[in-house]
Amino acid sequence: MKYIGAHVSASGGVENAPVNANAIGAKAFALFTRNQRQWKSSPLTKKSISLFRERCEEFGYAAEYILPHDSYLINLGHPEAEGLQKSRDAFLDEMQRCEQLGLNRLNFHPGSHLNQMEVEDCLTRIANSVNWALDQTSGVCAVLENTAGQGTNLGYTFEQLAYIIDKVEDKSRVGVCIDTAHTLAAGYDIKTVEGFTETFRHFDEVIGFSYLRGMHINDSKKDLATRVDRHDSIGKGVMGLTTFKMLMDDPRFDNIPLILETPDESIWSEEIEYLYSI
Repeated sequence: MKYIGAHVSASGGVENAPVNANAIGAKAFALFTRNQRQWKSSPLTKKSISLFRERCEEFGYAAEYILPHDSYLINLGHPEAEGLQKSRDAFLDEMQRCEQLGLNRLNFHPGSHLNQMEVEDCLTRIANSVNWALDQTSGVCAVLENTAGQGTNLGYTFEQLAYIIDKVEDKSRVGVCIDTAHTLAAGYDIKTVEGFTETFRHFDEVIGFSYLRGMHINDSKKDLATRVDRHDSIGKGVMGLTTFKMLMDDPRFDNIPLILETPDESIWSEEIEYLYSI
């Protein structure tokens, strides 16, 4: 079964996210558990935690179909000691928030070398950062999101993600989120039946579907191998509809959160309805 939703607002408190997800007919959702534009945020209150858990139960959102996203400020491969520790501390806080909310995964962008270190050294540092956070938490899986490869961002090839996974000590607590727009921009042609089939054959060979913990379902404003991250609404970008029809028809993408990060939230309910219809 497919569990489709969107990255909904948690404005006013995390407890509002399940309400907002339910309002658009979502069977899954993503959220920020803190202000993603600040390094430090106020702790979650007992009331917020309790209401979040109650509302998830009320609307039928199991932890397996909720994909919280960490702050975009965090860089777990930061080349400088101060920036690295700042990022690790913020990531640990996000992991701990997931623990408090009863969530079992945290989606994050791997990191960037900032042209100050070698790619493999940065990938190793990202894995070490994940190990550092996992050692201090329990029950939450660190979910690496593939990137478009914009700037100095790493994690845009399946091999880079596999390199990080290989160096994470507890393999049961590391996973992957595949973003369709990022995949195309990074150079994987998923616009055709043949390209989609080959891309995910390669994904299974290099990483393995056993590590897939979620997906971001987005069209793209930028075309194949542009290495530019620009999301678009379903069917309104350069991808066409073949990608989404293939996804919806493939049981390998069942039973994970499939999350819209498309730019026009006013049509999320329509996009969700459309995806279920195909």
